[in-house]
Amino acid sequence: MISRCSIVAAALSALCASAWADPAIVYDMGGKFDKSFNEAAYRGAERWKKDTGKGYLDFEIANEAQREQAMRRMAERGANPVMGIGFSQASSIEKVAKAFPKTQFVLVDSVVKLPNVESIVFKEHEGSFLAGIMAAMASKSGKIGFVGGMDIPLIRKFQCGYEQGARYANPKIEISNAMTGTTPAAWSDPSRAGELAKAQIAKGADVIFAAAGGSSVGVFQAAKDAGKLAIGVDSNQNHLHPGTMLTSMVKKVDVAVYNAANKATPGLTVLGLKEAGVDVALDEHNAKLVTPAMKAKVDAARADIIAGRIKVTDYMAANACTP
Repeated sequence: MISRCSIVAAALSALCASAWADPAIVYDMGGKFDKSFNEAAYRGAERWKKDTGKGYLDFEIANEAQREQAMRRMAERGANPVMGIGFSQASSIEKVAKAFPKTQFVLVDSVVKLPNVESIVFKEHEGSFLAGIMAAMASKSGKIGFVGGMDIPLIRKFQCGYEQGARYANPKIEISNAMTGTTPAAWSDPSRAGELAKAQIAKGADVIFAAAGGSSVGVFQAAKDAGKLAIGVDSNQNHLHPGTMLTSMVKKVDVAVYNAANKATPGLTVLGLKEAGVDVALDEHNAKLVTPAMKAKVDAARADIIAGRIKVTDYMAANACTP
């Protein structure tokens, strides 16, 4: 069995001494134990490790300059494929993939059009539509909220799908929106996210969807403290505060990483409801919060989206949020 080589920032230039021929993963800002996007990728890698008995390289960046450095070192070591987790990895993967044309690269959450790169993206707007339905149906005040992380089109995509789903369930619903910041630090600022959630709660919101990476835990805590409901993102976060978490809009990043570790397929891979790449989480932790009517509405909407009877606007394609 090949032992796993864990990498720390101080050892970036060395990246272990021996040759490597298995996958490598570069996590984005927030760390691999962010309880969200990065951690989902980690779970996928760990599942692959368990199933194959092999190991993988991984690295948690401490600053943006380390992305390209880490990928280049991993490619030099012979790691294959080299995976970048998060849209911010795109420029680094593009540069390094050109320099190592015989190495396979995988980019999760953005697109690089090169013959040795698999780009995996998700239809977040579809899963967020279902989360919006649940939020609107669970709300007693008729007011709900959304707290995003870094203010970028991808997070607007979550917000837009959420708004559409909420208005599908209740055309009169009132929705408050806020972003945690405009730099990568927004993914790891739970205090700021918590303050934004408290402000929305003060305005009457009783369900808040957090799409803010590691910052989301601040929203969950604020909702718990106020006796309100929250919706998690990326990973199934229902277990964090049972009784507070209405659901989580999951992106199957773990499945994407697992599949890519087994075999990277250059080109574009798009995962939506039809491909079971996104969905809302229903489990023992939120069972008491999800009514039969809510579940029936979500199930019907999921089927209609898959069949094309409901068209959910993709903010990133439309560059606007329209019904």
